[in-house]
Amino acid sequence: MQFAPLFPIVYRILQLSFPHCLWNGDSNSKAIALTFDDGPHPQYTPQVLTVLERYNITASFFWLGACVNRSPHIAKAVKDRGHWIGLHGYEHHSFPTLSSTQLKQSLEKTQVAIYNACELEPEQVRDVRPPNGFFTPKTLKLFQQWNYRPVMWSVVPEDWVRPGVSVVVKRVLEQVTGGSLIVLHDGVCGGQDVAETIKILIPQLLKQGYQFVTVDQLWR
Repeated sequence: MQFAPLFPIVYRILQLSFPHCLWNGDSNSKAIALTFDDGPHPQYTPQVLTVLERYNITASFFWLGACVNRSPHIAKAVKDRGHWIGLHGYEHHSFPTLSSTQLKQSLEKTQVAIYNACELEPEQVRDVRPPNGFFTPKTLKLFQQWNYRPVMWSVVPEDWVRPGVSVVVKRVLEQVTGGSLIVLHDGVCGGQDVAETIKILIPQLLKQGYQFVTVDQLWR
């Protein structure tokens, strides 16, 4: 069963309930953020970089520490092209299932992996997107205590179940508005289609007058 039709409803409820997370940018602006979860991947991430470079677009990547350690040269290529880097945990474990100690270690291990690959200091990498979007008030309280910034989403086309490139593109175009925070995946689940998806999606969004910014710019 696909849950894509429910995400816009869930988004509106959670946005009101947890206003200190980044759910979207300024709705009166044409600035939107294109984000990619679950990488870096040795095959899919370079394909994404090629498309982004073609259109001179800067995106944001939320990384798994284990994947950074497996593909440090890909991580460095992302960083060297000026894209924004965030955390997605060391492994793709749901944050509410982890103890406070385990969660802290997961984030810090990922920061270490990013430092080793990209020479980005831990304080430069403090945006966190929970895997599967799962969090609790306790999770958010810990983020605040540890000086991390929770980054969520406003457009989720559920590309990880691979409904087809045309379906993912259609879902994004139907939901995108000013300030949208779009979630795609360049990892094992969904990464097979992501380059083809953004090849179609980016020109159409540019034609509609949208400008692509990073998550950091949305925070501002």
